[in-house]
Amino acid sequence: MRENNVKTRLKNGQPVLGVISNSPDPTVAELCGFSGLDFYMIDGEHSPVTTAQVQDIVRACEVSNITPLARVRSNDPKLILQFLDAGVAGIMMPGIKTAADVQAFVRAMKYPPMGDRGLGPVRSADYLQGNMTQGEYVAFANEHTLVLPMIEDKDAIANLDEMLQIDGVDGFVIGPRDLAMSMGYYDGPGHDEVKKAIGAVVEKIKAAGLIVGTTAASGDQAKALVDRGVLFCLNSFAGLLKSAAGEFMKGRT
Repeated sequence: MRENNVKTRLKNGQPVLGVISNSPDPTVAELCGFSGLDFYMIDGEHSPVTTAQVQDIVRACEVSNITPLARVRSNDPKLILQFLDAGVAGIMMPGIKTAADVQAFVRAMKYPPMGDRGLGPVRSADYLQGNMTQGEYVAFANEHTLVLPMIEDKDAIANLDEMLQIDGVDGFVIGPRDLAMSMGYYDGPGHDEVKKAIGAVVEKIKAAGLIVGTTAASGDQAKALVDRGVLFCLNSFAGLLKSAAGEFMKGRT
């Protein structure tokens, strides 16, 4: 298993910027790495990507030195295991609403004694053919896997104080669009009540000494978030392509 450069940067208080992508094509991940982004998040929720394709996408990330992460569609320990065993260095989990959800997520992410993750001779462990002993690998993996529950529901906000107490969590990622929907604002997160709720969540997570993450549509937005202490910023690959295309097409006008 490789060192998780994103987790190392975050532990050092340094921001990380990356994309979430629903493409099953490893070339997209490879291009994002050579473009200098910090992480490439495989979207295993809103995409056609299968667990069989994850392994090749992770290989492409490793070639271009970008940290492979994933959003997994459900808090299913066997599904989480497949992504981790393929070499994904961290997982962002949607649908989290309670402390029990967070605890189950952590236990699926970590080997004993921290959790219940099963051990097999898989590529994340160098098929147990690497330089580490099994005990060294287990400790290394537990240290380097990035655990990021999502806050995208009003129930999660109500239970946030309890969720912040669960050991093994590195931080929380706020999903503004789904959170706004949960609060009854179906046209987007631009409403004052949504902004106020997100601001309060950001401050609570920071006060707990954990990483805060959310979406950023541009470099300026990412910079503003980082200045507020939000160190994990992600755009969509489609969003980046659209904004770059828009800039390029100005040459036609």
